[in-house]
Amino acid sequence: MPPTRSRATRSAVPEQLGFAGMPERLFVCTPSKLGAYTDCPRRYRYSYIDRPVPPKGPPWAHNSLGASVHTALKNWYSLPAERRAAEALPTLLKATWVREGYRDVDQERAVYRRALDWLESYVATLDPEDEPLGVERVVAAKTAVLALNGRADRIDTRVGEAGPESVIVDYKTGRSGLSADDARGSQALALYAFAAERMFRRPCRRVELHHLPTGTVVAHEHTEESLARQVRRAEETAQDIMAAEKAVAAGADPDTEFPVNPGSLCGWCDFRKVCPAGAEAAAKDPWTAVEHLSPAPGVGGQAG
Repeated sequence: MPPTRSRATRSAVPEQLGFAGMPERLFVCTPSKLGAYTDCPRRYRYSYIDRPVPPKGPPWAHNSLGASVHTALKNWYSLPAERRAAEALPTLLKATWVREGYRDVDQERAVYRRALDWLESYVATLDPEDEPLGVERVVAAKTAVLALNGRADRIDTRVGEAGPESVIVDYKTGRSGLSADDARGSQALALYAFAAERMFRRPCRRVELHHLPTGTVVAHEHTEESLARQVRRAEETAQDIMAAEKAVAAGADPDTEFPVNPGSLCGWCDFRKVCPAGAEAAAKDPWTAVEHLSPAPGVGGQAG
């Protein structure tokens, strides 16, 4: 007899009815969805298949920080050009500030000040008169396998040798510095470029990572061939996911079809407590990734 499956898993992987010769359904996805499977198939299952979704751990301060900064920049571009100045940033950041995950109020205030410094330094490098092609813009495209969509932080318009071109800009607020290899190897940026090129019907080959903490920009110029390679990788991942889903629907063990990938990321996983392999990893405090931005507990003079 096949292994017994949970009711939650059965309901999450419905069998598709069809007829002989019916084409395979497209796999609807975002770059982050594909990335979740690549990082750990078990985490993908917890996030996208099991219903109800297993309980997650507490919010992460670094996610709150990143969301706050991204939204502040989005709203900065929503202002009329004459109001896009550093003086607008404190109000914008306060309005978008996400307070979850910090150790205490002192840490939160210290991180807020650091984020404001980053934003003020960054917008000083921007021309307020420039109007991006898109800010927090959803781009979408289809292939023989994928129905892809994703939200790009910013899509710039620049003039290249052949005329107007689109450029994908992605903001980063993490601690680590970036290199050109990070831009070259990012599947998410490549998929954004692939989709933007088709949506706007103009070349989109340049992708950029803007690291706000250091003020650095790293970039990569894709070719048609390198974008095609990234799309093929994404299609292969999607096919692996669909094969695993079909196997589970046919009675296979979900833990076998969506195996855990234990490693350094386990301590940061939202599902660490419900995953047997993850539970063995040392837990990270929700504020661990922003500790370098704030004073140690008990150190005064930072709040205000």
